Amino acid sequence: MSKYRFLLINAFSLAPGNDFAMRSYTGPKETQVYNYEDLKPFLADIDWDLNPGARATHGNFPVTTKEAFMSVGNNRLPLVREACASGKYNAVVLLGGGDPGYMESREIARQYRIPVTSSAHAQMHIAGLLGNKFSIIDISESHNMQMYHLVVQYRMTDRCASIRNVNFPLPTPNHPNDRPINVERDRALQSGTSDMLDAAVVESVAAIEEDGADTIILGCSAAFWMQPLLQKRLQEIGWDVPVLEGARAAIQVAKMLVDLGVDASALAFPGERPAKWRRRKVF
Repeated sequence: MSKYRFLLINAFSLAPGNDFAMRSYTGPKETQVYNYEDLKPFLADIDWDLNPGARATHGNFPVTTKEAFMSVGNNRLPLVREACASGKYNAVVLLGGGDPGYMESREIARQYRIPVTSSAHAQMHIAGLLGNKFSIIDISESHNMQMYHLVVQYRMTDRCASIRNVNFPLPTPNHPNDRPINVERDRALQSGTSDMLDAAVVESVAAIEEDGADTIILGCSAAFWMQPLLQKRLQEIGWDVPVLEGARAAIQVAKMLVDLGVDASALAFPGERPAKWRRRKVF
């Protein structure tokens, strides 16, 4: 038995018959994970289960707004509590960009001494180990602002050089055919290039040359497929900078926390009636 017993939780699942599916929401666990072949080596030594994510209540389409992020984050919390209470897992990995429900999930899991990790948080902290400034390559204006919120919340404003927008939004009923990302992914995987990948290269170079970034982060899980392709394209033109992807980062940070035997601080995430409390909190 592996020392790593992880539950991976997708951000949400959509009802059958929707027109905006970007991955499978049923079937073998491997088919429900974005870019499984890229993740496979990182999961090889883990006993892992996958929760497909709670059924979306914001609508039958991907998350695009802060309202939707709050909705799917709230829907995740019972899944985290159930996983922690089951005794089956020693870490929970929240898949998906934008980290919906992450801080609240840590509060829940702290009661069970189980670490929880998520994509953006893990990437930002790994980027801090690799260089001085990172830039986030992200998909759309509304998603950019969720990432902006996370940069501030995670106290990364001094480390984040910029958020760069490639403007390939997720599909919604109001814009059903707005340059679909899955088509861009398929084109890039087949031919090595696509308009979305080309835009990511342009914005990554601008982040390096104009903003001072020395590490690149991908913001949305729907764009995580670009990591090996973007890394290769940047190296080909002479920019030897790390390109990070959220799912792998979150998995590896979860392993590290298990190895260290630590989870969230009880001072950062106190229980309802902590044994010790502080008279003052300072900034």
